[in-house]
Amino acid sequence: MATEGGGKEMNEIKTQFTTREGLYKLLPHSEYSRPNRVPFNSQGSNPVRVSFVNLNDQSGNGDRLCFNVGRELYFYIYKGVRKAADLSKPIDKRIYKGTQPTCHDFNHLTATAESVSLLVGFSAGQVQLIDPIKKETSKLFNEERLIDKSRVTCVKWVPGSESLFLVAHSSGSMYLYNVEHTCGATAPHYQLLKQGESFAVHTCKSKSTRNPLLKWTVGEGALNEFAFSPDGKFLACVSQDGFLRVFNFDSVELHGTMKSYFGGLLCVCWSPDGKYIVTGGEDDLVTVWSFLDCRVIARGHGHKSWVSVVAFDPYTTSVEESDPMEFSGSDEDFQDLLHFGRDRANSTQSRLSKRNSTDSRPVSVTYRFGSVGQDTQLCLWDLTEDILFPHQPLSRARTHTNVMNATSPPAGSNGHSVTTPGNSVPPPLPRSNSLPHSAVSNAGSKSSVMDGAIASGVSKFATLSLHDRKERHHEKDHKRNHSMGHISSKSSDKLNLVTKAKTDPAKTLGTSLCPRMEDVPLLEPLICKKIAHERLAVLVFLEDCIVTACQEGFICTWARPGKVLFLVTVTAKETYHILDILKYWRLSSVY
Repeated sequence: MATEGGGKEMNEIKTQFTTREGLYKLLPHSEYSRPNRVPFNSQGSNPVRVSFVNLNDQSGNGDRLCFNVGRELYFYIYKGVRKAADLSKPIDKRIYKGTQPTCHDFNHLTATAESVSLLVGFSAGQVQLIDPIKKETSKLFNEERLIDKSRVTCVKWVPGSESLFLVAHSSGSMYLYNVEHTCGATAPHYQLLKQGESFAVHTCKSKSTRNPLLKWTVGEGALNEFAFSPDGKFLACVSQDGFLRVFNFDSVELHGTMKSYFGGLLCVCWSPDGKYIVTGGEDDLVTVWSFLDCRVIARGHGHKSWVSVVAFDPYTTSVEESDPMEFSGSDEDFQDLLHFGRDRANSTQSRLSKRNSTDSRPVSVTYRFGSVGQDTQLCLWDLTEDILFPHQPLSRARTHTNVMNATSPPAGSNGHSVTTPGNSVPPPLPRSNSLPHSAVSNAGSKSSVMDGAIASGVSKFATLSLHDRKERHHEKDHKRNHSMGHISSKSSDKLNLVTKAKTDPAKTLGTSLCPRMEDVPLLEPLICKKIAHERLAVLVFLEDCIVTACQEGFICTWARPGKVLFLVTVTAKETYHILDILKYWRLSSVY
């Protein structure tokens, strides 16, 4: 873990950090924000969110970026580490009245250079389908708020589908929609399809097919986020009641659950191979859960406040099986450098296949993931094989740790510890900073995918004025920071057949649902850096950079080691002067 000095140094905003693979550097010229670059007053606003899509355009500049700030939604060409951002020319910009965008997602399956489908969820409960390239509004779902009146917390396309998408609300419900179906002029009626522990699934009861196709009621309080597994078969949900619930999406079966150490869970992500799930939340911890074993295998403590985003990095590979590249400045070396990340990712995939093969020697695997929080800090973590596959039983006695003392539990814990005489102290956690791992995403196609034209004619949602009755359910503020609006809200829909037996946190602590701190390995971050003035709300790992964003509306690009040689913005006069110098050098070399 990178140590920081006293007072002033700890509050200093970092613009670079070093890991074992090299130097990550902030690129000021690649910062995206509102065109005026004025910091947004985020008090009481919804979290900033960022979505990416690649249009596979022939120019080689096919990356597109969408982000929301307050009532505004922007769509830009994302130039990343290659060129400086041009904020004066957004492809599309929308300002909404009476509501705010809260989340969005591109359909990567149908995206082309001429058209892209973007779903946008709103604070008043609606979901809009737009095409920011054609600057069209195709459809508006839950327009009259008859399906759900609460804030949309997460919206995603179903993997492998051109028409199905899933929407989560702060009411604790999720809805499955089809873009080709209407929502109806009256409130939907439901019939029970399946019911289990703390969840129920209903179908829409109507003479003709209409939205929503399914309604999921999950746990208690807000459903803060969900994520599909890489193969699209499973769905991981985190709720304000502190539970992670993993479902088989097609069969609607509960696969496994996990309880936070304290408070609600706010974010969730899958490892690229689908074997592990990481969550973060109000206990200031990141928790690693094994999908195969259905148990917590590690926790990480480095944040000083709520963890708002967790994400795996599929591009960081092992430095143990490849020698570091030396750059001499030749054209051949430059081309090698450009393809360095892709080649290493491909070699990682082959090593993973070797590791999973029974007739070859095992290959060391380490997973890299990151987290950002309301403490304005970015943390990077390595999950190594001695944690994933311990050779000896874990000791229940932990006398020291590099992150936190066993006598100082995280915020909200009860401080109890269990010590068993005769157990030995486990060895210190590894300090490895390598990851031979790449994305292994086998998106399965859905049999229910329907192709067809989307009905048009719906008026632009940006012109609507929604007089939404503001529901303010205040919760006690976090003792070290402020909430970003992840509050529970009660659904006005009374059709909820789930038997909600409240789980006593004291009864789950120490069980397989929520092991005590000393019962599982405690990870420490490889780096933990303050990188913003405001709460962090975005963390995305791309091939040549890391993207972060804070509540002020600034989207920052951090170049990976060796991915940027020069990124200089010069005036026309300076450009001519540079060309003259190069011309002089060329003539001098001739003579």
